[in-house]
Amino acid sequence: MRKKNEEDFPVGRLVVVEDDLPGPEELWTPEDSVKVTLKLTRRSIQFFKNVARKRRAKYQRLIRDLVDRYSTLHAKKAA
Repeated sequence: MRKKNEEDFPVGRLVVVEDDLPGPEELWTPEDSVKVTLKLTRRSIQFFKNVARKRRAKYQRLIRDLVDRYSTLHAKKAA
């Protein structure tokens, strides 16, 4: 059993803080997505994997975000 020292206890007067965090439904909104099969070059996949590793992200997510940004940009230009 661990012995408690004074450092384990809060110092000063305790104040109740109001919960102002958003609810779980506000944190993430599901998007309508479609699963597709896409054939890419090994070089492209390796590039995305390297970038993802540096950013500690998933390479599929990077590719999806890239396609989303591309389509959003060009949809604005076409309108």
